[in-house]
Amino acid sequence: MKQITKAMQNLNSSISKQDQHKTIPFREFLKELTANPATVIRSTFQVFHDMVKAYVDEGEDEYPNDPESINFINYDCSKLFIEGSDHPFFADRLFANRLIKLVEALKRGAQQNKIYIFKGPHGCGKSTFLNNLLRKFEEYANIDEGLRFETVWHLDKKVIGDIARNQTIPILERLLQLQENISQDQFEQIRDQGALYSTDEYIEVPCPSHDSPILMIPKPYRRLFFDDLFKNDEFKWKLYTEKEYDWVFRDNPCTICSSLYRSLLSRLNNPLKVFQLLFARPYQFNRRLGEGISVYNPGDKPLRQNILTNTIIQNRINRFLKDSNKVKYIFSPYAKTNNGIHSLMDIKSYNAERLIELHNIISESVHKVEDIEETVNSLLLAVMNPEDQKNVQDFPSFTDRIEYINIPYVMDLATEIEIYRNIFGKHIDENFLPRILHNFARVIISSRLKTESKTLLNWIGDPAKYRLYCDENLQLLKMEIYTGRIPDWLTEEDRKNLTAKRRRKIIAESETEGDKGISGRDSIKIFNEFYSTYAKEDKLINMSILCKFFANSRKEISETIPKGFMDSLLRMYDYTVLQEVKESLYYYNEERISREIMNYLFAINFEPGSVETCTYTKEKIEVTEEFFKSTEMRLLGARTDDERRKKFREDSQKEYSTFTLSQEIIVEGKSILDTQIYDAMYNRYEYNLKEEVLDPFLDNENFRRAIKDYDTEDYKAYDRKIKDDVSYLIGNLCENYGYTEKGAKEVCMYVIDSDLAKKFSNPKN
Repeated sequence: MKQITKAMQNLNSSISKQDQHKTIPFREFLKELTANPATVIRSTFQVFHDMVKAYVDEGEDEYPNDPESINFINYDCSKLFIEGSDHPFFADRLFANRLIKLVEALKRGAQQNKIYIFKGPHGCGKSTFLNNLLRKFEEYANIDEGLRFETVWHLDKKVIGDIARNQTIPILERLLQLQENISQDQFEQIRDQGALYSTDEYIEVPCPSHDSPILMIPKPYRRLFFDDLFKNDEFKWKLYTEKEYDWVFRDNPCTICSSLYRSLLSRLNNPLKVFQLLFARPYQFNRRLGEGISVYNPGDKPLRQNILTNTIIQNRINRFLKDSNKVKYIFSPYAKTNNGIHSLMDIKSYNAERLIELHNIISESVHKVEDIEETVNSLLLAVMNPEDQKNVQDFPSFTDRIEYINIPYVMDLATEIEIYRNIFGKHIDENFLPRILHNFARVIISSRLKTESKTLLNWIGDPAKYRLYCDENLQLLKMEIYTGRIPDWLTEEDRKNLTAKRRRKIIAESETEGDKGISGRDSIKIFNEFYSTYAKEDKLINMSILCKFFANSRKEISETIPKGFMDSLLRMYDYTVLQEVKESLYYYNEERISREIMNYLFAINFEPGSVETCTYTKEKIEVTEEFFKSTEMRLLGARTDDERRKKFREDSQKEYSTFTLSQEIIVEGKSILDTQIYDAMYNRYEYNLKEEVLDPFLDNENFRRAIKDYDTEDYKAYDRKIKDDVSYLIGNLCENYGYTEKGAKEVCMYVIDSDLAKKFSNPKN
């Protein structure tokens, strides 16, 4: 019993803390309003904006100081669409930026007279997106940060005059009692405690349209009222000047509240007494009950009764006001989501009819309920398949009221990988060599992109110049830009020509892509097939396995992958890992390189056969053709012919004598180490050392075996020089490129066995 008592007490405490907001008098509401005006005075569009911004972090612009930045932000939408969700939705960078721009437009007041339709192909996650969005909106709207108040009237008998409690039940109430077949005691209980919202002191009449209490202030007097209520501060200036607050001065309360206000005023002849009957309570959202949020599926049949009422409340109002015509407590189903979200899941079947029915509401923001005009200020959302767009094309006056937001298949590389990790577990990375998982995603995304981009071709010109890094359709380049990265392998000229205008055009192409190719659902099935087949404990998934899988894939998969893309992807991978291995194996003595360059710059001013002491190193130099050749081969590459070496020497001597010595050293007082020619030669020397760093090892079978035997007992038998080289190579691959020791061994074997150094020594490759 103690455990039960404790559990119940804790439950009571937790629930009590969660529900702190009660119905409050209008005067108390005004205190809340003045204390937190920006929170209390919000339309549903503003709350929707605040909700998205609350769950989506500010995001990161990787190029904030770039004058050509287009503010293409990396927004983290995980709190909005993933956390706490049974079926997470992954918003790629392109869609996240669209969504943020939409909600910012809503906040600025650009929401009037529109329905927002998220359009995308089958399998892109539209329904998941909308369900998660509405779930978060409901969650946010029911906590302090999303709190808004709705109107509720307390028809207080003390204020308006005594009404005999035990007067005879009107005939209509008696008929209702007989119709429901309930006893007198049950009827009294329902009447006085439940659906009648009645107590001994007052009758509670909620506004079915969830209007804000501030709308009960007559429109002609609102500006003066707020002028008295608020101090002359920043919020007051925004209230009077910014578009997002227009509704405060423009909107009318629902006809029920308007009628009640007029009737009470005529009865009491005192506005203050009327406002004593006005109360406010938190607007509670409940999708399952259709309060504040409604979701209609295509198969949901329309309601038989489109006019709703509460007969008992109506009778109570009539008895209270002693008039049966002054206030008609009738409303439509749209009232339940007024100042909330009304949404349609797919525009087909019954939902196509519902969309057409929304025409008047979207055009005029009103809906006719018998002879009463009902105001509807809801955020109208829908999702649609592209082929269903024909359902609204026959209504030209309607089409300009629709704003489409594309929600295509994922085209952001990082997001595609996150989907795999979420479904199959983050441990999947452990089964891949670095870059392979990303390359799988690149193959999938290639099927979703167009094979021709005029914007990219106008910018890059000839794609062949980047054949080591990209495909001929430049899809690999576009994927990087869609992910927010500007590749390092671009030339300085092309990087400079990536203007903000050009980059916006590239991003704009995403609006017409992602509607074809391998769907989100299919990509998960394909990855599952790939991973379950090749993920082994004793071997990591490499590029050869990836190429083999797609080469032997089903026809419907292979036909979606652009021609030549796999060859380009393999070439890019091979060249990249070759550079990683070269960089990891390369080490050099900076001091020795520096001395050799200074000796060379000094010696080119003398004829072969002379012996001179270098001014910079103080070393004695025998100036010979062999001396020049040994240094020039390191500067220009081992395969450079004699004619090119001689031309390089002549050009270097001319630059040294006319600019380096006479201008930089003598006039500007620079050290030889700070001159342009020294810096250029040092970079050349370093580059060519890296390019040829593998040459001594390629034909050394001991080196290959030592890599294979690394971290085994057999490794100890190798001589010290080979062990030092192999350990240095493996260590750098792990530290600098994210390989495990096992992965580093495998990629080294791949580079050597595939003879990549020889492959890329040929300029045609």
